[in-house]
Amino acid sequence: MRLLTTETGAGQWGSALAFACSQFDLECRIWMVRASYDQKPYRRSLMRVYGATVHASPSPMTGAGSKVLADDPDSPGSLGIAISEAVEVAGANPDARYALGSVLNHVLMHQTVIGEEALAQLPEMPDLVIGCTGGGSNFAGLSFPFLREKLAGRLATEFRAVEPAACPSFTRGAYAYDFGDTAGFTPLLKMHTLGHSFVPDPIHAGGLRYHGMSPLLSHMYELGLFEAVTRSQRECFAAGVRFARTEGILPAPEPTHALAETIAEALRCKESGEEKVILTALCGHGHFDLAAYDRYLADELEDYSLPQERIDLALTELPG
Repeated sequence: MRLLTTETGAGQWGSALAFACSQFDLECRIWMVRASYDQKPYRRSLMRVYGATVHASPSPMTGAGSKVLADDPDSPGSLGIAISEAVEVAGANPDARYALGSVLNHVLMHQTVIGEEALAQLPEMPDLVIGCTGGGSNFAGLSFPFLREKLAGRLATEFRAVEPAACPSFTRGAYAYDFGDTAGFTPLLKMHTLGHSFVPDPIHAGGLRYHGMSPLLSHMYELGLFEAVTRSQRECFAAGVRFARTEGILPAPEPTHALAETIAEALRCKESGEEKVILTALCGHGHFDLAAYDRYLADELEDYSLPQERIDLALTELPG
C-alpha cells in the first residue's frame, strides 16, 4: 500500500492524515469539501505543505464528482460527496486504501482516548458533558468513557449533543438504513440521516456538514442515553468570540456549537443558582477561520433556514 485517500470538511482531519502520511512516506490524496476549500485556503495550504494532494470536492476527477457537477456546477459539496470520491479512487487502485475520519464505529472508539484522559484528569466528575456532532467522533470520543461509568452506576452525568441547525441529523433526520456517502459506494448503515443525497448549506463549520450520524451514537440516541439540540451559525460565532476574549483561545467553528450550548447552560445555572460541573471539548483552533470571524464581526455572516421539504425530498431517496 502506497496511497491513502480521504475526505475532509473543515480540514482538521485532512491535515492530520497528511502529516501522518509524510512520516511514513505515503502518498496522500484528499478531497476537501468545496465550501471549505474556498472558505479556508490556508487549511488546504497546510495539507499541501505536509505533502498531500488536495482536490476540491465535487471534482471532475471521479465519476461521483462528475455526476454531482453535471447536476449542479456550483455545488458547495458535502462530506458525503467527498467520501464518495475518495472511496472511488481507492477502490480502483490496488495500491491504495481509504481512511475515514469520523462516523464509523471503530473511529469513535479510537477517539475515546480523549474522554479517558478527561476522566483521569478531572478533580470532580461532570454533571453534564456537551459536544458538537457532525459524524460523531468528537462527541463520542469525549462522552463514551463517562457514559460507560454511568451505565455501570458510578456516575450520574448527563450528555448533550449539539448539531448545526443547517444539518440537523439527530433532531430532524430519520432513523433508517442509509449509505455513508452520496454515491452509494459504502455499506448501508443504520443511522440518523437526512438522506445521502442531502447537501447542507455552506456553513463555516465544515466538519459538521454530514448527512448522517454514527451508528453507535444513533443507537444510543434511540435508547435515550443522551439528548440533542441545534444551534445556528451566528450564535455559535458569538460564543466563539466570547470564548476567545475570555480564554485567549480562538475556537474553530465546529466546537463553537458546543461552546454556545455550554455558555447557555452556565447562564441558566447562574440564574437558577444551581451548581453544575460542565465538560466540553475544544476540538480545533480557528486560526484558519479568521475570514469567517471577520464576516461575523462585520455582521455579514448569515444563518441558513432549512425548509422541511429539502429534508423530505432527500429522504425519498433512502435505499429500500
